[in-house]
Amino acid sequence: MSYKAWQNKTEDFKKIDVREIQGNFFQGIKKHAVNTKVGNGLEIVQSFDPIPLYEVMEGLGFEHYTEQVSENEFHAYFYRTEQKQDNGDIPMRPAALTNMPLIDEELGKVAVQFWDVTWNDRKRRLPYEIRLLLSLTNAVGAGRMRQATRELVKAYIHGLDSAALDDVFELLAWNQGIGYFSSEIGPSTLFAAYKTIKNMENKGKTRAEIAEVLTEKFGEKNPDVKVM
Repeated sequence: MSYKAWQNKTEDFKKIDVREIQGNFFQGIKKHAVNTKVGNGLEIVQSFDPIPLYEVMEGLGFEHYTEQVSENEFHAYFYRTEQKQDNGDIPMRPAALTNMPLIDEELGKVAVQFWDVTWNDRKRRLPYEIRLLLSLTNAVGAGRMRQATRELVKAYIHGLDSAALDDVFELLAWNQGIGYFSSEIGPSTLFAAYKTIKNMENKGKTRAEIAEVLTEKFGEKNPDVKVM
């Protein structure tokens, strides 16, 4: 369905201006989206093109159309064409990017565009899950366990075999050292997520069951993982 087919309905969309909201506004939008019926929509106002929202809303059954009305004002219209089940993926989105416009609106635009090119551009040669693992190991090296945990969860939900995670943690022990691994990685949420996968697989749980637990335990509800 094209934008022209529902363009005349946008005046009735619930309007949500997130330009003044500090921190992660994804969960608030998610609640509104889930409760929006087929044939209705939402209008999101942001100071930059809200690219990270597009795939999320598409997963919930929305089409989108975005207008830039001024240098720092974008209106994204989301129209629900079908009722798709929430897959719990929003907590894994780059919520930290929403903090950038608080510093500088132009920085917000650049940050979102940079994220889009890095993760969504079709010119990328490495498979998505491999890029997530590279991001995971880089995050560990920089001491960012929060980010590393999120990358591990995304990689597993995306379909990565847990045996690949065995290799990753073996290499972390080799490169970082047994002492660092024992004192920093072992007690971390990153390793807790890994152990959750291994333990549930050993109990015969399906990937879908494990993914649900990972999203619940290591998503926005976990203060050691969520981004403010």
